[in-house]
Amino acid sequence: MEEVIKSLMTQISSPASHSRNKLTVVGAGQVGMACAFACLTQRVADEIALVDIFADKVQGETLDLQHGIAFMPRVKIFGGSDYSMTKDSKVCIISAGARQQVGESRLDLLAKNFEIFKKIIPEIVKYSPDVIILVVSNPVDILSYVTWKLSGLPHHRVIGSGTNLDTARFKQLISLKFGINIQSVDMWILGEHGDSSVPVYSSLRVGDVALAGNKTDFENLKIWEEIHKTVVRSAYEIIHLKGYTSWAIGLSCSDICKSIFHNTNDLHALSTLAKGLYDINDEVYISLPCVLGQNGITHVINLPLTENEKSALQETAKKMFKLQRDLRI
Repeated sequence: MEEVIKSLMTQISSPASHSRNKLTVVGAGQVGMACAFACLTQRVADEIALVDIFADKVQGETLDLQHGIAFMPRVKIFGGSDYSMTKDSKVCIISAGARQQVGESRLDLLAKNFEIFKKIIPEIVKYSPDVIILVVSNPVDILSYVTWKLSGLPHHRVIGSGTNLDTARFKQLISLKFGINIQSVDMWILGEHGDSSVPVYSSLRVGDVALAGNKTDFENLKIWEEIHKTVVRSAYEIIHLKGYTSWAIGLSCSDICKSIFHNTNDLHALSTLAKGLYDINDEVYISLPCVLGQNGITHVINLPLTENEKSALQETAKKMFKLQRDLRI
């Protein structure tokens, strides 16, 4: 049969050995597979490589996705434990690492995942020196900093998923509470992807209408603070209920990757090097409003923060810096 098919084809040139729009996902756990599935169904990349130390697990996940390729044409999927298959990746999502347990904060994961990253990052850069790395593993801000240091890549090509999901969660809660289309809600949550995240209430708008009004009075309204507390608790609640988070972060990462692969220059709340921005003096990664395209982060937007918001952002930066300093990178 193979010979019959070949006899019907006249070769004009050699096929490309790899796609120019190749995505690698390191970590075939719940989060990694949610990222891969979201990128697959949204047709973000032409080629997806899955890497995990558990060979049977990644092989099973790869086969499962491959069996659905007929419904999602023009995508090549393969997987394994050998990092050579990641060669020439445009983007690499890193979701590998210890999973957050019930009652465990994201920062509790730091020591475990730091050791794992010391093995992963050199392998990624070895085969894809021009890659853009998107860190998803927690604590994402410090591990993004760790990745930047271990990789030797320019900081605009090492980013963390950061508070992109936190911001989306806040918008979703606003839309539910007031019956407003989520696409009409504009809001930023910056800083740490975690307990000290900074809600920028002064940026809250519905359509073109700013809801801040008198900023001093606005910041004292308990309703917005309660919504932010719900955002902070949401991951812990999901982990308590189902053991892990996956779908929302997968969709968030797919949206981020789409900006890179399609060069959309969209705005995202991403963990990036904050030194020199918002009067932050330490070499630290936290989430800021970033413009993202095919070369990574091109600009950071300087939001007009209130004094309280700016102070809170600087405090969360100090918190991250203190924790990462103990790693002795």
